Amino acid sequence: MIEIVKKTNIDFMALRRFAFMISGVLVLLGIVAIYQVARGTANLGIDFAGGTAVQVKFERPVTLQEVRTVLEARGMEDFDLQDFPTVNKVLIRVKKEQEELGKVSEEIIRALKDGFRDNGITVDSTTEIGPKVGAKLRKDAMWAILAATAGILIYVAWRFQFRFSIGATAATFHDVLAVLGLFNIMGREINLVLVSALLAIAGYSLTDSVVVFDRIRENLRFVTKDPIEKVINRSINEVLSRTLITSITTLLAAGALFFFGGEVIHDFALAMILGITIGTYSSVFVASPIVLLWKEKRPVASKKR
Repeated sequence: MIEIVKKTNIDFMALRRFAFMISGVLVLLGIVAIYQVARGTANLGIDFAGGTAVQVKFERPVTLQEVRTVLEARGMEDFDLQDFPTVNKVLIRVKKEQEELGKVSEEIIRALKDGFRDNGITVDSTTEIGPKVGAKLRKDAMWAILAATAGILIYVAWRFQFRFSIGATAATFHDVLAVLGLFNIMGREINLVLVSALLAIAGYSLTDSVVVFDRIRENLRFVTKDPIEKVINRSINEVLSRTLITSITTLLAAGALFFFGGEVIHDFALAMILGITIGTYSSVFVASPIVLLWKEKRPVASKKR
């Protein structure tokens, strides 16, 4: 395999306290985001908040101010606009806490057709979700993330040891909370697309941690004289090149989606970029230090290398 870095001897565990401070801030941001999501005060998409989304295409370019003026003239308020200037499209989102939302989309379409009589309009899509459905989706999304994390805990405990499962689970929670918190402070919309990205990030985080854990477990079996901290450092250095190659390759794919995939997949790609970066960091500075801190008897060596 191509090596990005040659043989290294970096003392990663010596940086664990500084890394824990950074991780503490990221986790705190995630906890605040969860609190705001639960209260409904975060920037929730209509998937979770309930409302109407209408995407229309104009024959000729229009500005968001023109669209806003037309809608406000019809007495509409509390709506968000997003434009796609390269394809002359505008997305109108109205968060409404009411059971019947069909009239809202009809009113939006009628207002735009009346306001832009000389500019042909095509309705690309309409989405309508009631508040009860949004609340249920929000609850189900949280349970999905918790179920995925519980599965990780059980799998790693069976595949390795319990202390490894604690490290992997903590790293997974760390990554999910960090990405959610960063999305929240950036004002990005929290919706089902983000939940899909968070589940993908959880899987990536587990894969990266398992690679490091497998080398740690192997070295713990055969290297009995060195302290555990030194064995963990040695293991991380041995797989560092592989970890970097995997992360960079995945980041290239996510970056291509972010820059060339279009607006629809933009937030998903951004979440993946953040998740891959944070997941690589957490496998070294979160999962591995927890294995070190979790006091447990070392395996008996079968032979020396």
